[in-house]
Amino acid sequence: MRPSLFGTIDDAKALDDLRNRDVNYDEEGSVEGSRPDGHWHVEAGSTVIAREQPGPPADGGPWGLACDLVSGYEFADGPILRAVYRSEQSLLGRDMLLEGRFFGLRFYLGVRVTAVTDETRTGESGPERVWGWSYQTLQGHLEQGRLTYEVIKRLSTGEVIFRIHGYSRPAPISDPVIRLGFWLFGRWTQQRFYRNVQGRMRHLLDAAQRGKPMPTPAERADGIVLAPSGVRPRRRERLARGRLDAGR
Repeated sequence: MRPSLFGTIDDAKALDDLRNRDVNYDEEGSVEGSRPDGHWHVEAGSTVIAREQPGPPADGGPWGLACDLVSGYEFADGPILRAVYRSEQSLLGRDMLLEGRFFGLRFYLGVRVTAVTDETRTGESGPERVWGWSYQTLQGHLEQGRLTYEVIKRLSTGEVIFRIHGYSRPAPISDPVIRLGFWLFGRWTQQRFYRNVQGRMRHLLDAAQRGKPMPTPAERADGIVLAPSGVRPRRRERLARGRLDAGR
C-alpha cells in the first residue's frame, strides 16, 4: 500500500490537537456485552502470562508487575504500533497518539482512554482481581471502536491472565489507495499485533521475575512519553499522511 502524499508531522502538536476531537462513531448498538451488528469485528483473546499463589495479588508479584506494564503501554509491539502521550495526564481521559507501522508506512491514529477498571468480580473460575483500561478511537482514526486491556488474577488458582477484548470496524477512508490497502492488510496486521503483545507480556514478566529491571518508556524533555521502551525520542516523524487531517 502506498499513499499519495508524504510529509512531516510535529507529534507534540498532533497529540495536543486530539483534545478537540470526539469519538468517531455512534456507540449505540455497539456496547460490549451486547451483540454488535454484522459490520463490527468482535475481539476477544486471553493468555496466561504468569502464576502466583492463590489468594489476593502478592506485593511485587506478577499481577502488580503486569498492571504496571499495561498502565504505561509497555506491552505494545513497537514495530507495529507505538504511542506518545503526556506524562502529567492521568490515565482516565488520557489522549494517546498511536503510530501505526504498516508495510513500511506510518500513520498517526488518535485514541482516548475512556474507562479504567479496578475491581474484584466473579469469572468463570470464581472470583477474579481485575485491573485495566479501555480506549476509543477519535476522529481521524482509520478504525472505529473500543479496545480493552485487562490484567486478571484468578484468586482460586493464582493464574495471571492478560486479556484483550472489544469491537472495531474500518472508518470511512476517502483515499482509495489507503482504503484498498487497509481492506487487504489491516485486519491481518491487527490480529498479528494482538498475538504479539500477549507473547511480549509473558516475556517481560518472566524477565522481571528472574531479576531483570522492569522496562521504562522514554520521556522527552517536553513531558511526552514514548512507549514501549526502546522507542527513540524524536521531535518529528516522517510518515504517510494517513487520516489525521481527514478527520476534520
